[in-house]
Amino acid sequence: MQGTLKSKVVFSGVGLHGGGAVHMVVKPASANYGIWFRRTDVARGDALVPARWDAVQDARLCTRIANAGGVSVSTVEHVMAALAGCAIHNALIEIDGPEVPILDGSALAFVREFLAAGVIEQAEPVRAIRVLKPVEVREGEALARLEPSEMLEIDFRIDFAEPAIGQQEKRLSMANGAFVRELCDSRTFCRQADVDLMRANGLALGGNLANAVVFEGSRVLSPGGLRHGDEPVRHKMLDALGDLALAGAPVLGRYTGIRAGHALTNRLLRALFARHDAYDYAECGRQTGCKLPGVGVHRSDVPLHA
Repeated sequence: MQGTLKSKVVFSGVGLHGGGAVHMVVKPASANYGIWFRRTDVARGDALVPARWDAVQDARLCTRIANAGGVSVSTVEHVMAALAGCAIHNALIEIDGPEVPILDGSALAFVREFLAAGVIEQAEPVRAIRVLKPVEVREGEALARLEPSEMLEIDFRIDFAEPAIGQQEKRLSMANGAFVRELCDSRTFCRQADVDLMRANGLALGGNLANAVVFEGSRVLSPGGLRHGDEPVRHKMLDALGDLALAGAPVLGRYTGIRAGHALTNRLLRALFARHDAYDYAECGRQTGCKLPGVGVHRSDVPLHA
């Protein structure tokens, strides 16, 4: 069955790229509503922005969605991953600025508050997107692929020159609350050289060692070090789930990402929906529904971090 929150949840923080303070309220919504953002600071015109793959306007450093009037919301991937990972299919997200708060750089706070508020089942069944044939996109050495599977699986590989990151690979089924237990607390990461370059260009102004893992050579600069020895690849998987959630319905398929990012995952969704023989919609019964991300997850599954 579809799911929504029992009550509204409030978040406040700064945006990673703009740096300004943001107030965001995630509200319950009726069955078949989907996920929408509403810019409460927009006084004229259409303030509603759909959380959909075809609304993605820019996905270089983060995922930004926009409506036909140009009203946009950026860095949506972490809250989208949390919604998908908590089996929340319908929500209205009211936000008073152009960027979702970065919080600690992961989806942990979103997951913690969603599960604390409670998720309720709705009467309507979930319609999932079933991948029927392999679809793949490439850019240089980067690759993103979807192929048939009975549930959502994510297989990700990264390769960085920094010794502190290096080559990492991980594969997970997203069934049985795996996102909440294994991925939701993994933070966004970058190299110190990237931070310096972005700030020189007026970007990442809200970034600091409290909301991102920063690497320099063989060193982890962020206090406390890593939450997982392979935290970078886990965060890439978190991002992939959030970007796949923009499909508009849960995806039943195996996603493979090799050096992939937001833009390539969005290109993959566009390639999938351009091929009508490569997917269909399936109403999830009890057997399939129990394999969807977030089904059966409990507050006790949330990782414990200060």
